[in-house]
Amino acid sequence: MISELGRAVGAGERSAREVVGAALASAVAHEALNAFTLIDGDAAMARAASIDQAVASGLDPGPLAGVPVAIKDLIDHEGRPTTCGSSFHRPIAERSATVVRRLEAAGAVIVGRTGLHEFAYGFSSENDWWGPVRNPWDPATSPGGSSGGSAAAVAAGIVPLGIGTDTGGSVRVPAALCGCVGLKVTHGRVPLTGVFPLAASLDTVGPLTRSIVDAAAAYAALAGYDPDDPWSAEHPVEIPQHPAPLDELRIGIPLPWTDRPLHPQIAAAFSTAMQRLAAAGAEIVEVRDPMLDPSLMPRASYAEVATVHRAWFEEDPERYGPEIRERMGRDMLHSADDVTRAHAWRAALRRAAERVFARVDILLTPATATPSKLIGVPTVDGGGEPEPYRTALSWFSTLPNQMGVPALAMPIAAPGSPPPSIQVIAPWWRESHLLAIGWAMGDAEITGAGMVADGISRGATDIQ
Repeated sequence: MISELGRAVGAGERSAREVVGAALASAVAHEALNAFTLIDGDAAMARAASIDQAVASGLDPGPLAGVPVAIKDLIDHEGRPTTCGSSFHRPIAERSATVVRRLEAAGAVIVGRTGLHEFAYGFSSENDWWGPVRNPWDPATSPGGSSGGSAAAVAAGIVPLGIGTDTGGSVRVPAALCGCVGLKVTHGRVPLTGVFPLAASLDTVGPLTRSIVDAAAAYAALAGYDPDDPWSAEHPVEIPQHPAPLDELRIGIPLPWTDRPLHPQIAAAFSTAMQRLAAAGAEIVEVRDPMLDPSLMPRASYAEVATVHRAWFEEDPERYGPEIRERMGRDMLHSADDVTRAHAWRAALRRAAERVFARVDILLTPATATPSKLIGVPTVDGGGEPEPYRTALSWFSTLPNQMGVPALAMPIAAPGSPPPSIQVIAPWWRESHLLAIGWAMGDAEITGAGMVADGISRGATDIQ
């Protein structure tokens, strides 16, 4: 656990240089995964040495002392290029993003920058300029996206903590495909200052880890108000101190959202999760609202993408890869009426969420409709006819961003390599309760957080 690792380094029982050196060696050993755009070895080792010196001097280096972290390459880190996985964007950050400064203040060590879907606008991390990021469970498959590099680095055991961004599922989808835990926070909970936007009214920053307890420790370091971020909100940040009692939960299965074909492995795991939750005493009910249907989402819900990219795109669209060039071209065509209708739809969806959460404590869905995607293949098996991979991967992840609520993807204690994943969704600002529920599910062996270690070769560089 990262909190235990931080305690051991802070107590002088382990050396930060030893821990960080192992992570850097593992990053090099797993180079074929293409998880990193930059391995920041010299700077990471220098920071580790300074942490060890602080400990030797009797100073408290922080709760995440010496914990190696990989950050998505659209989050600024002072003195490093922020590429966003693009062909042309290479500014050197003059100041670290708020989330990076908070991680470092907690004692963490940034060991590198991770690969992503170009400008975070996709779900596969198959990048035309940097090559595909590969899934450690099966390198022929995608780790998901857009935060694929961060998920792959965690799943491969290179680092215990990866940082990603999530605008429509870009933390939770890679978590699901890599057997990790992925937390999408309430919009406004974790600062966006110094994070390159995809759609700022939807963007969030969140952790990818191998356990719920690790996700909670990372959340404790990341969350909180930032006056420099116009989207940041002043809400108290609570950290779970113990698992939530499952026998007090009323869990909603949202319809028509979950009423779609699923890959057999996903369908079986979701059914297993519901059965185990019911056996643990939770009340499971169906909740139906016509707004809970991802197929209703207007294309103009992502119109902000055009605002970010219009000048670059109009100057030279060929600087973008073919997949997102086609999508951005359509984004440029949205009218004011399109955008207005999209805003109205989002407002109606949030009212529907309020109605639903008045009846239940949490919502439960699969995390994705399919467990994997072959690199280079545009379709997947979502439980019926082959369908576009973006549809199957994002079906369950997009609506929480549009609602603005927190959501957690975590693996089920069920067969699979990686194990299949579920999504738990909570009301606004209830991250602590959400994490406590995930913690309880792990204790009850409903979820398999930590199962990511199974089946992946990491040699002697595993960080526990």
